Amino acid sequence: MAARAILHSIYSSSTTNQTSSASNQTRNLIKKESVSASLDSKQRQKPNLKASSVAWTLNSYVETGQMVKALTLFQTLKNPENFHWNVIIRGYTNNGQYEEAINFYYQMQNAGKLADNFTFPSVIKSCTKSLSFSQGLTIHGQIVKLGLPSDIYICNSLIAMYSKLGLLESAEKLFLEMPIRETVSWNAMMEGYVSNGEGLKSLSLFRKLQEDFVGVKSDELGVLSALEACCLESLPKKGKEIHCHIIRQCFELEIKVLTTLLDMYCNCGEMVYAERLFSMMPKENVVVWNVMINGYVLSNQHEMAVSSFMKMQESDIEQNAITTVNFLPSLTQLRTLSHGKSVHGTAIRRGLLPHLFLETALNVMYAKNGELRSAQLLFDIMPEKSLVTWNVMISAYVQNEKNLEAINIFLRLLMEQPLLKPDAFTISSIVPAYSELTSLPHGKQIHGYVFKLGYESNTLIQNSIIYMYARCGDLRDSRKVFDKMLCRDVVTWNTIILAYALHGLGNNALDMFSDMKKLGFEPNESTFLSVLSACSVCGFIDKGWMYFDIMQKEHKVSPQIEHYGCLVDLLGRSGDLEKALEFIETMPVVPTSRIWGSLLTASRYNNNIQVAEFAAERIFDIDHDNTGCYVILYGLYADAGRWEDAERVRSLMKENGLHRTKGMSFVELNCKTCSFAAGDRSHYNIDTIQLVLDILSMQIGENATTVVTRFNPQDIVTMKANLPCRHSVRLAVSFGLISSAVGTPVLVKKNIRICNDCHSAIKKMSSFTGREIVVGDSSIYHHFNNGLCCCGDYW
Repeated sequence: MAARAILHSIYSSSTTNQTSSASNQTRNLIKKESVSASLDSKQRQKPNLKASSVAWTLNSYVETGQMVKALTLFQTLKNPENFHWNVIIRGYTNNGQYEEAINFYYQMQNAGKLADNFTFPSVIKSCTKSLSFSQGLTIHGQIVKLGLPSDIYICNSLIAMYSKLGLLESAEKLFLEMPIRETVSWNAMMEGYVSNGEGLKSLSLFRKLQEDFVGVKSDELGVLSALEACCLESLPKKGKEIHCHIIRQCFELEIKVLTTLLDMYCNCGEMVYAERLFSMMPKENVVVWNVMINGYVLSNQHEMAVSSFMKMQESDIEQNAITTVNFLPSLTQLRTLSHGKSVHGTAIRRGLLPHLFLETALNVMYAKNGELRSAQLLFDIMPEKSLVTWNVMISAYVQNEKNLEAINIFLRLLMEQPLLKPDAFTISSIVPAYSELTSLPHGKQIHGYVFKLGYESNTLIQNSIIYMYARCGDLRDSRKVFDKMLCRDVVTWNTIILAYALHGLGNNALDMFSDMKKLGFEPNESTFLSVLSACSVCGFIDKGWMYFDIMQKEHKVSPQIEHYGCLVDLLGRSGDLEKALEFIETMPVVPTSRIWGSLLTASRYNNNIQVAEFAAERIFDIDHDNTGCYVILYGLYADAGRWEDAERVRSLMKENGLHRTKGMSFVELNCKTCSFAAGDRSHYNIDTIQLVLDILSMQIGENATTVVTRFNPQDIVTMKANLPCRHSVRLAVSFGLISSAVGTPVLVKKNIRICNDCHSAIKKMSSFTGREIVVGDSSIYHHFNNGLCCCGDYW
């Protein structure tokens, strides 16, 4: 009960982060022209084109993007001048052929031509766009050698390059050393700060420009950078000040400025101001509508987002891919799958697909609505997949408890997209799948991969690793990861407390809770759920009630249904079933089938058939196909010798098409899983396994032919096949003892609850062999040591 709730706090990795790229895409549509591009538009010395018809023709080809013709004409020149070289380099740069521009620059050098202050801005821009850092440094060195480091246009280009490459200190140094700065220089530095997430520094520079430099005024590009900085830092008050500046400078006539201002209000959650500005916009276009729709989504006003989308369609403005990307999260949150499919169909009819962002948003929509088949089909036909797309699919399968499918998608990512390095979100999404797989060798493999990627200091991922080891049965490694963590949060402590609870070590769990409080961490709902689970598992009745009171009185945490379930378990341990029933009926929340299941379990341990029948009726009212309820009733009737009632329960199961889960036990050896069923003889070494088991049975005083009273005397064949000495968990323990190193713990997994006979027998085996035997069943991990079990014989 506690595991699922704590998993929510550990892994709530909502896929809303996956759709944040839609907001960024919207902002890109209204983003100011890049500073480096603006360099070419400034007044620069130009040659007299009329002096040469060849130069005029060459420039015309370049301006119209006809680079093949321009290069052909250039090659006819016997001794091209610097101007001709510069025109070709500029043409390659403006047409996005950055590698060609850089190569042509080196050809110019080889031809004995010295680059000048008209050459370098284009070359630097090409280095910036192609992320050629080493080339950029080399060219900067050549600029210094030529004595051009103070050229204002070259400096502006270098500032843009260093900012783009994330080298803000180098950009700042250039900016501060410039003898003369023009508006473009300030814009380049402000844009550099924004592009590197330094919004406050960009705003500080904008303020300094306004206050200290009278001769230089901010233009539209500077205002756009300042507004983006407000978005980045979520500073609506500062954005309003810039709005006043825009009005004073008459920039409000620029649609790009108004759109960015609208985007700032939307991203800062100031939807009242955004609506007011939207109503005053001189011209509404698709970008403006996209911004408003996205603003409503970011503010969780999904009905308003849908309404805006409908109004946009009524205004005859045709939606584009970004409109749909922004709109889909609202349909996802409102769970309107039919409308989502309609939007998908519209996107296909209008030719908006394929589109990476749109297809990813559609994947999120299908995944959130549980339509995994549609999400997978769309994923498979996508011609291009980003890491976000892969993350969406992995997260969708994990959240829908399709862990093997999630792992398969993750492995496909590693094999099919080796250039896409999994990020922290990928890892934090896939580790829970390995946790639920409960395979320790595979868990260690994913831990090694996390270490290789360098995420060993990521708190979220380390929390997942702690839980994964505990869930896979390795509490020692779980604690090792915890001890090595440099930065822990509340979830970290919740997870390690739950880990001890899962392994039935209540005292350790409560000690960790005490340490957590001493270090100043404030417990939350999940903390107390872990603590109460530890009390429940270990039978700390008085302590459980004490922590339940502390939770409410000292920490003001309101109990949820899971907390009440732990209290019902505790009352069941005390044997006071009437008090437990009274407690359930007076709870301020509606009892779930799990609550009644706790009472049913308590009835089983106290052999109280009357209360068990009452609890079973309530369970069947909620969940008619609860197989576990039938099984417990059958066992109670069988133990009491009421075979007619037992047969009636078995007949009801058969009528409803229900089947008791076949008991299986598993041992992992050399990354291979060996499985055993009751009376199983399929294992290649079964004779040795059975021989060891027979020896152990004799040593602990068991008679292999003992008949258990639970079996119906009429089922002689079934009874012989299911004698306790042939149960799957005993075969698995025997195999574990002979296949593992002497003195090491034996780890066995079982898919159902371990029976009383096997529990008693394995306690004695642990004493006889001197080995720790760990058996993880559907309830907890039982640690058998020296003839005792951590569960105190109550599970």
